[in-house]
Amino acid sequence: MAHNHDHEHEPEMITLVDEQGNESLFEILFTIDGMEEFGKNYVLLVPAGAAEDEDGQIEIQAYSYTENEDGTEGDLQPIPEDSDAEWDMIEEVFNTFVEEGE
Repeated sequence: MAHNHDHEHEPEMITLVDEQGNESLFEILFTIDGMEEFGKNYVLLVPAGAAEDEDGQIEIQAYSYTENEDGTEGDLQPIPEDSDAEWDMIEEVFNTFVEEGE
């Protein structure tokens, strides 16, 4: 009988609070090291327990962050919508991630 060992790898979770003070739990899909190129790192999040919609899509949110000097993650910052270079890099890494995961 085959065992699936993926359960040992618990997903990392993060809680985001919106402008109205509502807390939402997100699962960290993966992080991207963008320090060399952009001077900050990036994290891709999916809503915890999210199921794919009819088209097989899940809403993914991307944020940038810089680590604090003590090594903890600083506050997440929205990525400027007009920052094409950042979005292109994130999209490229994400597409690679999806291809490797299939």
